[in-house]
Amino acid sequence: MAGGNLSPRQKMINLMYLIFIAMLALNMSKEVLSAFGIMNQRLEESNESAEIRNKAFVNNLKLKADEQPEKYEPLKAKGEALDQLASNFNVYIEELKGKMIATVDDPEEYESMDKGDYLDQNFFKGGVLTPEAKEFKAQIVTFREGVIKLLEGQKGMEEVVKSVKDKFNTDDVKRGAGKVEWLDHNYKGFPLVASLTKMTQLQSDVKATESEILGNMLQGTLSSEVSMTNYTTLMETSKSAYFNGEQFDGQIVLGRTDASTKPSRVELTLDGRKLSEDQYSIEGGKVKLKIGTGGVGEHKIAGALYFAQDGEEVEVPVKSSFATVSKPNSATISADKMNVVYRGVKNPMTISFAGIPDNKVSASAQGLSRGSGSSYTMDATKIQGREVTINVSGTLPDGGKVGDKATFRIKDLPKPTGTVRGEDGAVKMQRNSLEISTIGAKFDDFDFELPLRVTGFKFKVPGQPTINVSGNKLDGRAKGALRKAKRGSDITIFDINAKATGVSVILKKVSPIIIELTN
Repeated sequence: MAGGNLSPRQKMINLMYLIFIAMLALNMSKEVLSAFGIMNQRLEESNESAEIRNKAFVNNLKLKADEQPEKYEPLKAKGEALDQLASNFNVYIEELKGKMIATVDDPEEYESMDKGDYLDQNFFKGGVLTPEAKEFKAQIVTFREGVIKLLEGQKGMEEVVKSVKDKFNTDDVKRGAGKVEWLDHNYKGFPLVASLTKMTQLQSDVKATESEILGNMLQGTLSSEVSMTNYTTLMETSKSAYFNGEQFDGQIVLGRTDASTKPSRVELTLDGRKLSEDQYSIEGGKVKLKIGTGGVGEHKIAGALYFAQDGEEVEVPVKSSFATVSKPNSATISADKMNVVYRGVKNPMTISFAGIPDNKVSASAQGLSRGSGSSYTMDATKIQGREVTINVSGTLPDGGKVGDKATFRIKDLPKPTGTVRGEDGAVKMQRNSLEISTIGAKFDDFDFELPLRVTGFKFKVPGQPTINVSGNKLDGRAKGALRKAKRGSDITIFDINAKATGVSVILKKVSPIIIELTN
């Protein structure tokens, strides 16, 4: 198990086997059983992420097949076949795990999963494998051989095929001078939680294999695609401006922007007047216009670009337009979060004038400070009253001035809500879970990311004195009182002290938490 640069997954597998040895040495230590349970939880979470990633891979292949069926349809078929193999195997293991968990009263009580009766009774009888055990091995073989057949003869997949053979090998295992049947070696006599974790690890291997294969499929195909970096999107419209309520008839088309492609001749007109050579330039394969915007209204550009091709001149027609509008006379002022500002926090705001550069716009109000461009920050902490007015002025290109203003309501921070294990209000919880849970606080339905830190609280068990606790977890006295509580008792956590970093105002009183003991 030692030596070499091991992957995180291989390190986890090695750690599992070390724990197996430790369990035998420690006579099934309760701490080791809990460690297996926690490891199983982590694997379950990792498997969920892998499942989402693999579905995204398959969906991407479907999208590519819809766009270019000739190129991607065979790849899509292989991806779907692989996904079906993985899904079938995963469902089977999940059902088997469900049967194993059903033999215990509480699936989160890992210390109670110290027996291996389920698999010992259902997989091994009279020294031979049961039909259930043979089915389990058959499922592994079906997945392994199905993947190998799917990748057979595919270039670049040789290492993947070798890895699949190794990961899902069910041959007898060498032990001492002889060999032991694979299921006996891996599952016979082990505690339930250990076997459950190995089942989850097997699911992880399946998902990792699917991810690796799908990733290689996409990478190999996409790398051979023709680059689209020399193209951009253009909008074609029948006119340059539209009235409110009209149907927009724009069309998005691809346009090539190759710097080496230059017209040999340009003939353009603006509103029927021919453009001279000093009114345009050719830069990076584009014809850049150098003309004034003219009066208010729509202006038409027409003509043609001529390119030399195979000894002939090819004409590319030009037909476009742009609209000139009147100078702006009103500002756009908006609070990025909502139509109010809050005391005690930095409220981000965007202040600008349509058609005027940000460096020609200024805004003023108590507590308002400027960041960069049109970004401002409003700190209403020291403002008396419930409103603040922001005055804005802008300088037009011709030196003229325009102004506007807007008024915002000022609100206090909302009342925080107490939480235990992330839950608030009335919560049902087991005694041992409450002992290790973290007491927290949060703002419900608040648009700002403002984490709260609990520094203390009061803990009340029916029939016991109220205990003052420092920090955000139960101390020894609180745990002692908790152990005296009866099942179904309502434990109250109140007078929660919470602080928020960077907040300069006193927070409102945190709402309490009621926990009903379920054991």
